[in-house]
Amino acid sequence: MPYLGGEEALRELRRALANPHVQADRLRYRAAVLRVIRHMAQGADVSGLFPEMVKASAAADVVQKKLVSLYVRAQAPRQPQLALLAVNTLRKDCAHPSPAVRGLALRSMCGLRMPGIQEYLQQPLLSGLRDKASYVRRAAVLGCAKMLQLQGDSEVDGALVNELYSLLRDQDPIVVVNCLRALEEILKKEGGVVINKPIAHHLLNRMADLDQWGQSEVLTFLLRYKPRSEEELFDILNLLDGYLKSSSPSVVMAATKLFLVLAREYPHVQADVLVRVKGPLLSACTSESRELCFTALCHVRQILGSLPGHFSSHYKKFFCSYSEPHYIKCQKMEVLCELVNDENVQQVLEELKGYCTDVSVELAQGAIFAIGNIARTYTEQCVGILTELLGLQQEHITSAVVQAFRDLVWLCPQCTDAVCQALPSCEDTIQDSEGKQALIWLLGTHGEKVPNAPYVLEDFVENVKSEMFPAVKMELLTALVRLFLSRPAECQDMLGRLLYYSIEEEMDMAVRDRGLFYYRLLQSGVEEVKRVLCSPKSDPSLGLLEDQTERSVNTWASEFNTLAPVYGRERWALVTAHQPAEPSYTCSPCTDSRNRHTESLISEGNKEVLKVHPDTGSLTLIPDVYLTAEQFEKTWLSLDMSCHLSLPWCGTVHPDTIQTALHVVHIHTIAMSKAGVQPWKAYLSAQDDTGCLFLTELLLEMADSEMQVSVKQSEAKPEALQTFVSALRTVMGTVAGLGS
Repeated sequence: MPYLGGEEALRELRRALANPHVQADRLRYRAAVLRVIRHMAQGADVSGLFPEMVKASAAADVVQKKLVSLYVRAQAPRQPQLALLAVNTLRKDCAHPSPAVRGLALRSMCGLRMPGIQEYLQQPLLSGLRDKASYVRRAAVLGCAKMLQLQGDSEVDGALVNELYSLLRDQDPIVVVNCLRALEEILKKEGGVVINKPIAHHLLNRMADLDQWGQSEVLTFLLRYKPRSEEELFDILNLLDGYLKSSSPSVVMAATKLFLVLAREYPHVQADVLVRVKGPLLSACTSESRELCFTALCHVRQILGSLPGHFSSHYKKFFCSYSEPHYIKCQKMEVLCELVNDENVQQVLEELKGYCTDVSVELAQGAIFAIGNIARTYTEQCVGILTELLGLQQEHITSAVVQAFRDLVWLCPQCTDAVCQALPSCEDTIQDSEGKQALIWLLGTHGEKVPNAPYVLEDFVENVKSEMFPAVKMELLTALVRLFLSRPAECQDMLGRLLYYSIEEEMDMAVRDRGLFYYRLLQSGVEEVKRVLCSPKSDPSLGLLEDQTERSVNTWASEFNTLAPVYGRERWALVTAHQPAEPSYTCSPCTDSRNRHTESLISEGNKEVLKVHPDTGSLTLIPDVYLTAEQFEKTWLSLDMSCHLSLPWCGTVHPDTIQTALHVVHIHTIAMSKAGVQPWKAYLSAQDDTGCLFLTELLLEMADSEMQVSVKQSEAKPEALQTFVSALRTVMGTVAGLGS
């Protein structure tokens, strides 16, 4: 068998397509075309078969036309002159008697990414908008949005917009929804499609004809309409009442948001709506779809912020199943903390206690922290459970319990005695930094109630040279100075040794400065030390569940049924602030003769090209760039270094997150180290629309240091290089911010 991408395979395919006997047999001809598509899908360069494939599109077989359409849309940017032959054939198909052929021709023409295609599109699209077949009208409406994208910043055709507005009254419901989406894209700069009273009432009357996707889309667009009177408002709500019971979660959520937004001046209506959607939300929380379950849980937490205890009678619905992933279990534990009341506290605590011994360390610690949160209200019961867990002598359990005790003592001073009685013998089990800091803080702040507190801290002082965490050393300094004020005889000698080590031998400057500060503070007198360090040991005004103010529904109604509840308001604001620029589509072919050697390395395909940061320069990166590791290495060694920079980086590296973020701006990963590997490396590639290659190496020697970035460019283009580096810097900065 000939090599997949070799010349012999190409010649064999060309002979098959040009064979008159094959062309005369419909099935054999279709099979030959299918072989070409299969080769193209596997990454082979089949652009040389363009004339034969265009000729194959003239066949009467609809299936063959679809296959050729797929090929033409993929290869047109690389063969813009020959693509004109396909345009002529497609324009003829736009007048074909079959609606399927006419619609396919429109879709194919709108998918061609080549210069000057707009002038060939206008007349077929206008004819398609007035076509008798609904399938053709659907394709024509979406084609209008594609054509406007191809035109870029040119002025919007008013006649086309009016034609689309008139199609909102089309008999076919899918055409109506497509018109809304097309107008939204076309009028994006003007604020999107305008929903006035006639349009709103027409859409409401057509809701029953739409499918679930169309209903959720229309309900989203109706958020832009404001009823003129109270009577009209309640008429609209009565019309939409049935959609709160829809079998589709997306329709229920969209209808709920519309109710909440329209009834913003009627809190009792909002509360009634939230009661009615309790059932659909609970069903979604127990759905087999993990994505749907997680999203529903996030929205349940949002509702509980305004209606505490809204789901209290159904608290067992939020018990975790063994087969659920970690992120869903964590969300359910958060919900359980908000549903606790006098009636169910015992059952909830027993359930959470079972999670504390889970094999997953993160889940077990999360359950312990959840019990610690509930302890702010039900202190005695929770402290008893946490004390029992200390008897297990498990490192991660003991660490989490001590951290929960630290937070609990600060917020609930009445439990200080019980916590202090449970602390002895914890120091032998704790090994992590957070656990050590929590234990040391408790011993320093409440050491007068712990008989062996000085001796526990003395063990830490003896091992301070081998301590790996600077934060633990600084916490030890503070705790020992505090304990010295209440128990000076037992702490004087070890405090002197710790201060000497911190000032004379410690290499970490933060620890050394902390030691110098306390040394000079002690020189100023005990009274001055007490004035500085003897701050309140607790603050009960913080974090009490019963004192939390309930948020109004109107504060989050506009965020309902969006990603804001999933990410959290602050994180979502960060994500949206770093979103890449809107895609802008260009069609400039690669004509530079100097780039011919790179054409064989990278298959451009039929994808759009993404313009990255148009404000800082003109750089257009092509998606789905195919470059093997061997080709990358060969090209990398043949190029000189174009740019080298350092990016700040904190925490560990998450390769999947980085790869996904880079893919958004069409920077592709050739190779990447696994998480935790040191030094961590990644090799990236990208290509702009002129054929210029950008090869990048990322190097992180160790955690919490600077990431070294090296970029090589196949052509000397300073402006393009600056824009590429800016895009890369933005992506890596965003990922670093999310990771921290």
